[in-house]
Amino acid sequence: QVHMVESGGGAVPAGGSLRLSCAPSERTFSSYFMAWFRQAPGKEREFVAGMSWPGGRSTYTDSVKGRFTISRDIAKNTVALQMNNLKPEDTAIYYCAAASTTTTLTSRYGNWGQGTQVTVSS
Repeated sequence: QVHMVESGGGAVPAGGSLRLSCAPSERTFSSYFMAWFRQAPGKEREFVAGMSWPGGRSTYTDSVKGRFTISRDIAKNTVALQMNNLKPEDTAIYYCAAASTTTTLTSRYGNWGQGTQVTVSS
């Protein structure tokens, strides 16, 4: 089964930046809506940002608006998450996933990857 492969995580101080990247394990895989989620220790997995294609409409959770930017490279079949002005509360494992419709519901997504750790120190 196709799964996502995330990369780009790391440890940064508050105010720093990171760029996450996601690609499907099979290059021919495509999905209408791609999204990033995150899960902090002891918390449920939450929607962070998503983008549709075609159309290129993006959706963000309120806590990251103005700081995070999602983008898709259709030619490379990848989706990226540029994260600026990171805060300690952004610390989590970040996951990439695919859905057939525009949704923030975790249950509607599949093809989950293993995730990439983002740690922001104060």
